[in-house]
Amino acid sequence: MPTAADPVFVKSATVQASPAASAAAASFAALVGKLDYLSAGEIESVRQAYRFADEAHLGQMRKNGDPYITHPIAVAAQCAEWKLDAQALMAALMHDAIEDCGVTKQDLVERFGAPVADLVDGLTKLEKLEFDTREQNQAESFRKMLLAMAKDVRVILIKLADRTHNMRTMGDMPRSKWKRISSETLEIYAPIAHRLGLNFTYRELQDLAFRFLNPWRYEVLSKALNKSRNRRKDLISRVQGEVDAAFRKFGLAVRIMGREKTLYSVYRKMDSKHLSFSQVTDIYGFRIVVPELSDCYTAMGVLHQLYKPLPGKFRDYVAIPKVNGYQSLHTTLIGPFGTNIEFQLRTHAMDVVAESGVAAHWLYKASEPNSDTSQHLGTQWLQSLLDIQQETHDASEFWDHIKIDLFPDAVYVFTPKSKIMALPRGATVMDFAYAIHSGVGNRAVAVRINGEQRPLRTELNNGDIVEIITSDSAEPNPAWLSFVKTGRARSKIRHHLKTLAQEKSNELGERMLGQALRSEGIAPLPTEDGPYKATWEKLLRFTGNKTRSELLSDIGMGKRIASMVGKKLAVLLAETGLKPDALLISTERYASGEDESVSQGVVSLDGSEGLSVQYAPCCKPIPGDRIVGYLGRGEGLTVHAEDCPTGKRLLARDSERFLQVEWADEPVRPFETMVLVTVTNGKGVLARVASAIAAAEADITHVDMGDEPAQTATDIRFSISVRDRQHLADVLRSLKRTTSVLKAQRFKP
Repeated sequence: MPTAADPVFVKSATVQASPAASAAAASFAALVGKLDYLSAGEIESVRQAYRFADEAHLGQMRKNGDPYITHPIAVAAQCAEWKLDAQALMAALMHDAIEDCGVTKQDLVERFGAPVADLVDGLTKLEKLEFDTREQNQAESFRKMLLAMAKDVRVILIKLADRTHNMRTMGDMPRSKWKRISSETLEIYAPIAHRLGLNFTYRELQDLAFRFLNPWRYEVLSKALNKSRNRRKDLISRVQGEVDAAFRKFGLAVRIMGREKTLYSVYRKMDSKHLSFSQVTDIYGFRIVVPELSDCYTAMGVLHQLYKPLPGKFRDYVAIPKVNGYQSLHTTLIGPFGTNIEFQLRTHAMDVVAESGVAAHWLYKASEPNSDTSQHLGTQWLQSLLDIQQETHDASEFWDHIKIDLFPDAVYVFTPKSKIMALPRGATVMDFAYAIHSGVGNRAVAVRINGEQRPLRTELNNGDIVEIITSDSAEPNPAWLSFVKTGRARSKIRHHLKTLAQEKSNELGERMLGQALRSEGIAPLPTEDGPYKATWEKLLRFTGNKTRSELLSDIGMGKRIASMVGKKLAVLLAETGLKPDALLISTERYASGEDESVSQGVVSLDGSEGLSVQYAPCCKPIPGDRIVGYLGRGEGLTVHAEDCPTGKRLLARDSERFLQVEWADEPVRPFETMVLVTVTNGKGVLARVASAIAAAEADITHVDMGDEPAQTATDIRFSISVRDRQHLADVLRSLKRTTSVLKAQRFKP
């Protein structure tokens, strides 16, 4: 047994806490000092989470030499500033435990409960999966973070606190990482903070990112702003004194605070408007905090009597709040010496929301436990993330949709029932339609804006009253993707088009495989279940498809050749004892012609095929034309006129991908073609020609008169919709009988 003189005993008796451990303990003690809004039991839970995280990160150090645990403590301290609950603080302390320390989610569930474990898991980056690129890995990580955030907004609050502390300590990181991390902060995290109303965090992240992206510009601008601040001390003091005196005279108790533009916002204004620093006049402003909502307007009246307002510079975000819940009155006044000064007027409650956004919910709960104010801020946008996720399974595409929704400017429009809807600046009618409901967007055919019929691509302005007209037979148009602005609209359209294309290509693939099998002497196409289930399983192993539906879709989209799959299926069916019908083989070969290169059977077309069949724009075939079908790789079936030069080139190069197609007896829709009309130029000619086309019951979809100056004889190209060749002949006859028409003929580009 060791004695007091034993070296082992002496060593254990003289162990002292290391400086690093003391620094971590001091940091945590400072954090505990901010937790007076929590109960004793909750503080003890936070303390247990700290001990767990401290043990998990034991031996890990930050770049500046501090123990790693000081970072989670700093993140938790920022969350405590927002008065987040104990679960969020525990998650903040352990937010890197799963990723960096080998701790599992199950460990956290058993130790701290499922809610805390879910928060930590939402914050954890994806495990090291084999992604094609770093960008794809990043997109998948943000997808996970945003979906977790949509279910529980505390995830993004902790994530923003984490990013803020990392940016504050960026100077300790290698310079090689500054650009990537700062760009990510500026493009992704700062906009999310703004979208959720965390304006203080938003401004700090912008300035920190600017500092490390452009260190030299940051330094120069910082010095210029300091000099300007010293020069304008007298002006600011004078304005503050005059404003204070005006309110005292009126008997209104207000709190007046100076406000200064951030360095990044000054730089962005200089850059976008090509101004020098001296030309940026609104660097300084004032915030007036008043007791009640009605006092906002009273205070604005006092200010407008003191200084003249600048026309067009008044914004009322009290009556119509911003999308992220921000409320305030903004007015720009002409102060002493002709200086423009912006004033923001709001109540204390509005001020808390303006600076803390969704975090204001916890700030209110800490001070007013029964208050529901600000609880639902940002909820609409967060829920839209889940809606977009349901239609988007590709991480990069999902992130593209989200980034579209992150810019903060908004327009406010009204439904016919006077409900206000906020949309991003530049949003169109279709964005509005999908914001109401995906069913409204999918069935939209027309719109009335302020009572007037307008195109669906029309951009909306503040105050527009928008009425969407729908039809049960309408479907989304792929062209809408070129002008919609919101991620919700884009994802809904893409999802519907993909589903539609899948259904149509499945139907087409089934018809093509059935016809290919007929050429092998077997009809009809066997079902997937019953006695042929094993046969289909063998065929799917041969083709590499997971399901019968996927195989048929691949055939319809041109990814597999129907004749080759048909031959293999015939062989497999023969193994089960099903023999080919010799008479059927003879009939099919006689119908298709044995010497023809096209040998996959005949596909009948009536115009109802949807996205799986495209009618070639180079020749614009219509019913009555002799046609062939080209099965493009992954593009579905493209129909060319038999005499089309493009089709002939494809046939010479890729004959095995052609199949016979024919028109159905009764096509279900009109088809577009072009006519070239040569006219004697004069007044009213275009109207007479258009009337002749209308008299023949054809619709005009486009008119092209070219860019050359009008000659005595002028060519006009019309795109028109006709039923078939006979209908086209009627249109041409009607045109040739029209005064001033010299010649009318079908035109193929």
